[in-house]
Amino acid sequence: MGETRKRGRKPKAPASTTETMDFQYTSASNATQTDYVAAQNDVFSAANDSVPTAAAAAKNDANNPPPARRGRGRPRKSEAGHMEDTEPHAAASPERRPYQNGAVVLEPPPQPVAKWESVAARVVPAMDAVVKVFCVHTEPNYSLPWQRKRQYSSSSSGFIIGGKRVLTNAHSVEHYTQVKLKKRGSDTKYLATVLAIGTECDIAMLTVSDDEFWEGVSPVEFGDLPALQDAVTVVGYPIGGDTISVTSGVVSRIEILSYVHGSTELLGLQIDAAINSGNSGGPAFNDKGNCVGIAFQSLKHEDAENIGYVIPTPVIMHFIQDYEKNGAYTGFPILGVEWQKMENPDLRLAMGMKSDQKGVRIRRIEPTAPESHLLKPSDVILRFDGVKVANDGTVPFRHGERIGFSYLVSQKYTGDTALVKVLRDSKILEFDIKLATHKRLIPAHTSAKPPSYYIIAGFVFTAVTVPYLRSEYGKDYEFDAPVKLLDKHLHAMAESTDEQLVVISQVLVADINIGYEDIVNTQVLAFNGKPVKNLKSLANMVDNCNDEYLRFDLEYQQ
Repeated sequence: MGETRKRGRKPKAPASTTETMDFQYTSASNATQTDYVAAQNDVFSAANDSVPTAAAAAKNDANNPPPARRGRGRPRKSEAGHMEDTEPHAAASPERRPYQNGAVVLEPPPQPVAKWESVAARVVPAMDAVVKVFCVHTEPNYSLPWQRKRQYSSSSSGFIIGGKRVLTNAHSVEHYTQVKLKKRGSDTKYLATVLAIGTECDIAMLTVSDDEFWEGVSPVEFGDLPALQDAVTVVGYPIGGDTISVTSGVVSRIEILSYVHGSTELLGLQIDAAINSGNSGGPAFNDKGNCVGIAFQSLKHEDAENIGYVIPTPVIMHFIQDYEKNGAYTGFPILGVEWQKMENPDLRLAMGMKSDQKGVRIRRIEPTAPESHLLKPSDVILRFDGVKVANDGTVPFRHGERIGFSYLVSQKYTGDTALVKVLRDSKILEFDIKLATHKRLIPAHTSAKPPSYYIIAGFVFTAVTVPYLRSEYGKDYEFDAPVKLLDKHLHAMAESTDEQLVVISQVLVADINIGYEDIVNTQVLAFNGKPVKNLKSLANMVDNCNDEYLRFDLEYQQ
């Protein structure tokens, strides 16, 4: 038999942790949430108050108005925390206006507007420019480089800017096979073309060839870098639903952040608005409806709540102008030095610094950096482009704030020059230094290229990259990978721009390599007595070898 329901009251719906609203909105602070609920109660009670007609009002004595009607619902909490009745205040009671014929008309009080409604009203015009990004990814298999992994799909957010272009996150379209965009309120997905991917800054630029996509949409306007405690509204398509979602909060911190996807450190904003999976690439608006950043990552920790990060407009504009200037993304330059703080007074005296001099000491210089022949270890950087560098490596940043001096470097473009003032042997020297992008011995990314490999006698040779380490040892590769590889990953510097760390990835068992099956991820130092510079040079030496035996010298004297 089917289920029999008793007559009478309907059964109570079970309590759900997810609340569905036509306008998805999540308040980021308890204070804002309390104001929102209180405002709703005001609107609710005002809408349900009965407004007497003129005839009914005439029967009442003008000097003795009827008692105010008690509002529905629970008593609300006041800001002080105690319970307060929802009885309307004097200012909110119906206004009595006498007419010439003696009748009195009661006019309903103006309905209060919730705070989130006023913010949303300003953001709504720009919300139409927010799109949903659908991407199909096909990631290379770095452990078995001759094949690819199974393709998978993802969805994220993006927004339309001037010039018929769309911005989203680089990790949203990493290893893309196909990218499609869908506008708000539309049922059509449009094929998109990827114009540029900025791995370091985690920004990608797309476009759509179909003119219909651009009809009726105004591009997003960019605003200035916000101040602390400025309100921000993050718009996107996160998990939990299919429609557009809006969360709000304030700017909590502005500093140099670690960009997880790009493995770099650039300027970033920390906000307390919820940023969830799918929010990536969505814009963050200020209270004027201008974009002040792109949501891209959040902090998930048991001791932290509602910590999200936004790529600010200076980084976004650097990416856009770099693309417009060079026709492609060239990256963010670096100075190419490792430096040490000079906070110890004895260290400053030993380096010959005067009491009024501040700066940082150069520890090491990248051999591939253009300034490697100008700067020397133990030089003290006093100024960068005329800006004084403090003993802790910071420079002035807006009123009452300081920031790492790498921010000044990141504002430059690849190939630009900078004036660096250093102290060497108690003498002040100035150098015009050309800035370039970073060349790592173990690259953090492969620039969407499939991994290279070489197989001879069952030995699989490949170049070590961070994606390769992650593929071999998982997300905790920094703990599980061999110590020799980790030491080179964290501390080694490339001696030339084409240098690679070549390893024997694995041994494909065959009769010719009996006894060598246990060699895994061991660096190849030399071939027949000649040092191995990179994978290509190793392949060329092996192909051109006429000796009777192929001798590979490995790490650990193997």
